[in-house]
This record gives sequence, structure tokens and C-alpha cells, in this order.
Amino acid sequence: MSAARTSATIRYTAMRLLIFAGCFFVAGVAVHFGVLPAGVGGSNVVWVILLGLLLSAPLSFILLRKQRDEMSEQIISSVDRTKARLEANRTREDSAAR
Repeated sequence: MSAARTSATIRYTAMRLLIFAGCFFVAGVAVHFGVLPAGVGGSNVVWVILLGLLLSAPLSFILLRKQRDEMSEQIISSVDRTKARLEANRTREDSAAR
């Protein structure tokens, strides 16, 4: 695994988690002050987590497009290199068997 791909993946994941944490905080404050309804019974934390996920998903999709594309390009190039290595090994095995 190359260092560039790891850093793009880590950067995207960290930014995604930060967006979720911000949305979780905003949802928690909104539920606490009654702007949004509280969960039923003891499910308040689960409700706030679900609200945070619901808010962060479209924000991440829009705001992290560049990072997601960079990560995707690096993964695709890694897969292409692996395919090329496998094909080279297969060709070498075929020529050795003849």
C-alpha cells in the first residue's frame, strides 16, 4: 500500500468523521433545546446519532467530492498495477510451461 493512497484515504475518512461529529453536535444541541423532537424513552442518543448521520451524509457527498475523487483515482491506479503484475506473472508462467 503506497503512502499517497493511505494519506488520501486517511484524509477523506478524517474529514468525513469531522463532518459527522459537527452534525452530531448540532443535532444534540437542537434536541436538547427542543428544536427537534427527542427520541422515545431512552433512545435519545440513538436518535441524535441517526440525525447526525442523516445530516452529514449529503454534506459529505457535496463537500468532500475532491477528496473522494483523489482517493478513487489512487485506488484505481493501485488496482491497475496489481492487474498488470498478475498478467505479467501469468504470461511468465505460460512461457515457462511451454
